[in-house]
Amino acid sequence: MSYPGRQAPRAPDLRTLDAALTECRACPRLVEWREEAARVKRPAFRDWEYWARPVPGFGPPDARMLLVGLAPAAHGGNRTGRMFTGDRSGDALVAALYDLGLASQPASTHRGDGLRLHGVRFTSPVHCAPPAHKPTPAERDTCRPWLVRELELLHPTVRTIVALGAFGWQALLPVLAAGGWRVPRPRPVFGHGVRVELRPLRADTAPLAVYGCYHVTPRNTFTGRLTPAMLRDVLRTAAREAGLATR
Repeated sequence: MSYPGRQAPRAPDLRTLDAALTECRACPRLVEWREEAARVKRPAFRDWEYWARPVPGFGPPDARMLLVGLAPAAHGGNRTGRMFTGDRSGDALVAALYDLGLASQPASTHRGDGLRLHGVRFTSPVHCAPPAHKPTPAERDTCRPWLVRELELLHPTVRTIVALGAFGWQALLPVLAAGGWRVPRPRPVFGHGVRVELRPLRADTAPLAVYGCYHVTPRNTFTGRLTPAMLRDVLRTAAREAGLATR
């Protein structure tokens, strides 16, 4: 059994889960890549000491809305040690959350910058930066126990999930099936603004609404495929359904 398969189910809380996750070396290709990025660095970050480890989720342990991306960026989260921090994707997402009153500040630059999320948590199906932003199916599956356990620990409070991009959507659905929700068959197809309601399989689990949203990649935000207004609309709708107050 892999390290995630052994360690994730044992975690009694998110703090313990995140600590165990940061020690993971289960995927040799990802370990090599994240550490190479930290050695080579980008010229703009030559004075940084890179995190270069798996990047845990970020946000309160009683979050009502979960945002699921793809994986940390080699010179973003892999550098700063925090999801959606230090890159343009994080800039766009945190600015939108701030506009809605769901983040304490409009920028996410480093772990000690004081950012707090209100009722929202960031996570991803793959916790190490992958080459060319493309984890393999085997790497995704090896990493899956972390997200399964994260959802189990969040299930008392989480009511909505926003999947950022098709990869996050596709990786999320089997996790939800394993975590106590009934996923329709055939599985719902990703699309921006798509909403799917999942009924619980267990008496102690509430229904869950899953929303699709184009990923906040520079390619999407710079070309206008995903505008700030489009992003805010999906986040606002999902947050309000989760019972969070927004502007």
